[in-house]
Amino acid sequence: MKLGRRATTTLALLGTTVLMTAVQTVSAQAHDASLRDLAKQRGIRIGTAVNVDALADDSQYASVVGDQFNSVTAENVMKWETVEPSPGTFDFAPADTLVRYAARHHQEVRGHTLLWHNQLPGWLTDGVADGSITADDLRDILHRHITAEVSHFKGKIYQWDVVNEVLNEDGTLRDSIWSQKLGDSFIADAFRWAHQADPHAKLFLNDYNIESKGAKSDAYYDLVKRLRAQGVPIDGVGFQGHLDIQYDFPSDLADNMARFDALGLATSVTEADVRIPLPADEADLTRQASDYSGMLAACLATEHCTSFTVWGFTDAYSWVPGTFEGEGAANLYDESYQPKPAYTAVADTLAKQRPGHGHHGGHRH
Repeated sequence: MKLGRRATTTLALLGTTVLMTAVQTVSAQAHDASLRDLAKQRGIRIGTAVNVDALADDSQYASVVGDQFNSVTAENVMKWETVEPSPGTFDFAPADTLVRYAARHHQEVRGHTLLWHNQLPGWLTDGVADGSITADDLRDILHRHITAEVSHFKGKIYQWDVVNEVLNEDGTLRDSIWSQKLGDSFIADAFRWAHQADPHAKLFLNDYNIESKGAKSDAYYDLVKRLRAQGVPIDGVGFQGHLDIQYDFPSDLADNMARFDALGLATSVTEADVRIPLPADEADLTRQASDYSGMLAACLATEHCTSFTVWGFTDAYSWVPGTFEGEGAANLYDESYQPKPAYTAVADTLAKQRPGHGHHGGHRH
């Protein structure tokens, strides 16, 4: 998802009583451990998408990223428009900043994303539109881009979102420059090329609105079965987890993840947030906390769910208000870096030793 502008009104719209309740709830939690310490005990990675500008300019932001998470995802700086702003000219400097930060803080890095229909540079989309980039050219460009980026970060990325958001809600192939020129062959190609460039990285398909069983998630299930039957090196499926309290929680998420698990695939929750129509009240924050807990519990109940990543942790830098008018307050921390009930719910879910899903003795793969 694209980074939104800095939110300025999200939690200012909450009453003082609600804010104090959130702070008091967290301060009364029974454990003092960080999320990353609790996650380590469960054998899972707990991650956040990172705004690299905020990482450099906001010391409080940088402190929470390092203290609370053992996995980080580049929110924008590994996307094509940043990495290859002109043909064959690569700029990895902003992403390298995040990778160095992660190494200093003993964190692992999820790569996001090698192929998407959004945030592409103008030279690429314009070239396809005016016909100066042919189908053969486009395939070569994609091969070069994936090889260059994955090779640059070889050994430093534990999971790549190789192909992002390629299906429509009805399960058909999304109309994009890729499908227009290459049909659906680019999906298998992208995975093969990424694997050639770094054979040890785990390679994922990633999408939203696949948390529940239905046309879209069924189509992904069929797609990964077909790709694996062809020997395509796909390792996992990412369930983004962009929820909204206006809609029912996807109560079949664990069952849905289990069927992908049964295919021998890893799973991850990759972009979790839970947006709220503003102003948010205490009941809204309680519901939000329940949704976060439910998504994490589904991951913990799935044998090969390897990571749970939130799409930004503070409302101060959320993409939601800039994308969903009148909505916000979607993250674990408010704009002032105060933990919300959602933070407590995630911590409590990690700390809880449920029968059959306790200590896993290190990272799950």
